[in-house]
Amino acid sequence: MSYNQNMTDVAYNYLARKKKESDFIKLWNEVARIMNIPEEKKKRKKSQFYSELMMDSRFASLDNNKWDLRNRRKFDEVHIDTSEIALEEEELDELLDNSGLDLPSGDDAY
Repeated sequence: MSYNQNMTDVAYNYLARKKKESDFIKLWNEVARIMNIPEEKKKRKKSQFYSELMMDSRFASLDNNKWDLRNRRKFDEVHIDTSEIALEEEELDELLDNSGLDLPSGDDAY
């Protein structure tokens, strides 16, 4: 079954059957077991799995490194309010040090 699925599909099916959130390490261990990932590949695959979870909109990252299916969570639990992280233009200019770059300016700038 699992050899035809990617790691996030296996994680999705596991969480769907479990019906509640899971610690990342428990989720990873279960995915590695189901997929029969060799010990020598586990460290690299673990990092890849975490990155894939972060990018997959089916999953919700919760407090204390727990993960769940996004469709089981309320909007307020998984929504990040970005209005408070907006930067002023001066702060943004400080973060974006363009010195040394040959950027177009004037009429050539987009």
